[in-house]
Amino acid sequence: MKTTCIGAFLFGVGMIGMLDGIVFHQILQWHSVNMHTDRFHQIMSDGLFHLIVTLFIFISGVLLWKGDPKVGASKFWGCFLVGAGVFNLIEGITNHHILQVHHVKPGPSQPLYDIAYDLFALLLVVIGWILLRRKSAA
Repeated sequence: MKTTCIGAFLFGVGMIGMLDGIVFHQILQWHSVNMHTDRFHQIMSDGLFHLIVTLFIFISGVLLWKGDPKVGASKFWGCFLVGAGVFNLIEGITNHHILQVHHVKPGPSQPLYDIAYDLFALLLVVIGWILLRRKSAA
């Protein structure tokens, strides 16, 4: 059961990382991993980020394959959401607030976007935690 939860957690990390990269970096083009450089290095930093989160997804797949197939949906989704939320919370606090390597959407409302990102991450962790606390998740 522990392997399955770790796999689901890492799957959440990988999927939220992919969604972040696809939505914020590519579709909306609001930011890159490293905004304070030329476009070539911005694209390279995004590519390295995608490579890393793809490795997380691969590792999570192996762990889920080896894990307990009887783990319930609440446990799986709880671990998944906690993983996604923890990743976004750490990434948001570290990169947006402390290091300031990029922001969700640079501009006049930058702090609001960064805080909204953090609050959404916290919401994912809370929902995941609630799912893990349910009796059916045990």
